[in-house]
Parts: sequence; structure tokens; C-alpha cells
Amino acid sequence: MSSKLQGTRVAITGGARGIGRATAAAFLTAGASVAIGDVDSDEVAKTAAALSESTGGQVFGLTLDVTDAQSFDAFLDLADAQLGGLDALVNNAGIMPTGRFLEEPMELADRTIDINLRGMLIGTKLAGQRFTTRRRGHIVNVASVLGLVGTPGVATYCASKFAVVGLGAALHQELAPDGVAVSTICPAFVNTQLIAGLTPNWLARRIGFVEPADVARAVVAAVASGRGGRQVVPALTGMTARILSPLPEGLANRIGRLLGTHDTIGKADTAERAAYLDRVAGPRV
Repeated sequence: MSSKLQGTRVAITGGARGIGRATAAAFLTAGASVAIGDVDSDEVAKTAAALSESTGGQVFGLTLDVTDAQSFDAFLDLADAQLGGLDALVNNAGIMPTGRFLEEPMELADRTIDINLRGMLIGTKLAGQRFTTRRRGHIVNVASVLGLVGTPGVATYCASKFAVVGLGAALHQELAPDGVAVSTICPAFVNTQLIAGLTPNWLARRIGFVEPADVARAVVAAVASGRGGRQVVPALTGMTARILSPLPEGLANRIGRLLGTHDTIGKADTAERAAYLDRVAGPRV
């Protein structure tokens, strides 16, 4: 894989923490050079320095607000300039507030849609315009298994991720003739601060929890393959989603409850999630 990606130039959003940081590390290890963007300027600079030291690769930490088209455009311009070109964009930035939909402040719902969906639309459009001009490039959008299977307690998050899955399915077909691949990666619950306080049963933990490095490997493999399409991480969760999808909704929901997906979110420890929820509810992430 490293030989395929040697010299590849990649921009990653939400790169200061979690999946974004792990994905940057995986690309650097594979021989790529990387620009990571994040709204947390201090943290993204620290992450870039740490990744450079640990991998010896070329990595830049840049400030980025994915909800602002001008900020995103400037991020891509700077990434292109500093890396000497741009071959791939990984749209990773996202937030997952939890709680009952009817009690969710509209401002938080707007924020979730702005970051999770509008940010993806902005990045995909801006990178797609650049890539189609050159007739090559790869866009990877990080969605979620909750963009395939709806779950109580994260209704707005599910709505945003279902939309991202639909976006990828359409653009995988639309942009392929222009030489641009579009991949959609749908992780299950990833062991980052995003799932702090969630309470899975043993079965849900066995089939639906992964590490950031697992998702990073899927992203890197997608770019190395040069092909677009959708992938669920881990594969067992993808198989479960495929089994549930054609079933009558009531039956699929009952099976979901037996698997523990409902309780995983519905019985989340709000005290343990407090730090994460406070961070994502701010004016920016």
C-alpha cells in the first residue's frame, strides 16, 4: 500500500483528534504528505508537530471552519500550495450530540447539520471542482453506520449522516466520468471522545465498536485503491446493517433493540459525556 501512496498529497478535516488524527498518521506512514485542518488552531498545530515527530513525514496543521466556504476554500488553497498539489480530500469533521429530539435546542440541531452535512457539501464541492479540472482526485466522506440504520437518541445526527451517505452514492456515479472517485466510509461506534458515556452491552460492543486506527485503515485503503463506493467499518456491522435493511421496519427495530443499539445511546451517562457535549455545543468545533 505504501508504494501506491508514496508522494500522495492529502487534506483531512477534523484532523486534530480522533479519526482525523489517526487517518493522518496512517497516510504519513504510507508515504503520503498531509495537511490537517481543524477549528481548534492550537490543538491542530500540536497534532501536526507530534505526527511529524512520530512519523518523520511532511504534515501541516491549518485552521479550518468547515461551515465557512471561504475558510474551506482558503484551507484547500493553502494545503495545495504547501503540499505542492492535492490528490485527495478526507471530509472527516463531525459532531454527535445525543438526547431526545424534542428536547434538543434548535441551535444545536442547526449546528449538527452545518458541520456534519453542510461542511461535507462545501468540502466536496470545492475539492470536486479542483479535481475535475485536473481530471483526477479522490474525495472520502466519513459518514456513519447511523447513516444506514436509524437509532433513537441521535435523530438529527442520523439525518445528517443519512444525507452524507446519499451524497456519496450520487456523486460516486456523477463524478466518476470526470476522473474523480468518491468514497463513503461508515464507521460504527469509534473509540473517541465522541462516544464518551455510551453504554453498550457485550453484543453491541463486540459487533459495533472500533478504534480510530481501524477507520483510518479503511480510508487509506480506499484512496490507495483509486475506486469509489461505500464501506462499513467493521465489516461485521456492515453485514448486520445489510441484513436489517430489507426487513419490515418494526422487525428491524426489535432486532436492533435486542442487539443493544438503542440502549447504547439511550442510556448514555450524561455526566461522562458532559465534556464532549460542552465542546461541541460551542460556537465552533
